[in-house]
Amino acid sequence: MSYIKTLSGIVLIFQLISCGNDASKKSEEPVKVSTPVTVTAIEITPISDIVSFNAVSVYQRKNIVKSNINGYIYKSYVNQGDIVKIGQLLYDIKTKEGDALSKFASKDSTLNFKGSLAVVSPTSGVVIEANKQTNDYISDGEQLCILAVQSSFVFVLNVPFEQNKYAVTGKKCTVFLPDSTVLDGTITGRLSTVDPVSQTQSFIIRSNTNSVLPENLSVQVQIVKSSKTSAQVIDKLSVLSDETMENFWVMKLIDDSTAVRTAIKPGISTGSKIEILSPVFSTGDRIINKGNYGLSDTAFVNIIQH
Repeated sequence: MSYIKTLSGIVLIFQLISCGNDASKKSEEPVKVSTPVTVTAIEITPISDIVSFNAVSVYQRKNIVKSNINGYIYKSYVNQGDIVKIGQLLYDIKTKEGDALSKFASKDSTLNFKGSLAVVSPTSGVVIEANKQTNDYISDGEQLCILAVQSSFVFVLNVPFEQNKYAVTGKKCTVFLPDSTVLDGTITGRLSTVDPVSQTQSFIIRSNTNSVLPENLSVQVQIVKSSKTSAQVIDKLSVLSDETMENFWVMKLIDDSTAVRTAIKPGISTGSKIEILSPVFSTGDRIINKGNYGLSDTAFVNIIQH
């Protein structure tokens, strides 16, 4: 009986030791942690490096319409903001003498002296100032109104002098109006002075619009610095860098659950996209664009969206 008890005790001891070893093995097994991520792919598409500047609308030529007699404005046909054609009647002016004698013309035909003058528009344009109206007295040489010549409408672009190499005469550009209207423009010339305070040089832009736009309208002008018709492009969210912005990389999937750090050389950056100069990826490569921050050089991931 004692022999059986002793044998049973030995068996029990071995079982306890075996269970302990199994528990320790389980506790030593590493826990596999995966990070939820979303992925994107490389695009082969055109990309441009764009720079933006401020500009303001200006009428380069303005005609000042003046009176060449002393008298009264018998009738005014224009108001500020009117669009006029060349030769259009603007004012009827009557001299003081004509105004005085016209009162006696019905009694004495020898006094039938009208002394009137018709003032017509010397050019087509927009009335930006109308200083005189009906019954106003005017002197010889006094200003009646100012006409802005529509064909002289331009945008004056202000470019920091160190960047004027991008504003080349003949270069195309895009003009963005405050109401979201977009116009195509061409740089047609530059002014020979630089603003002493801002150190900006002015360039002239002509647009393709036939609309009558106001003067002193502030707009944004975009000029293409450089462009490529075919480039490796990816979301900016996919690209990571160190604190000094000297080293750049992406996290590329090598299988459905593993991502590795891949060093890249970035190129043109615009909007939400960035060009990758090297290495060359295939369009089937999967690159993490969300959840990539803080991942180690090799990381386990869980794709939650393609």
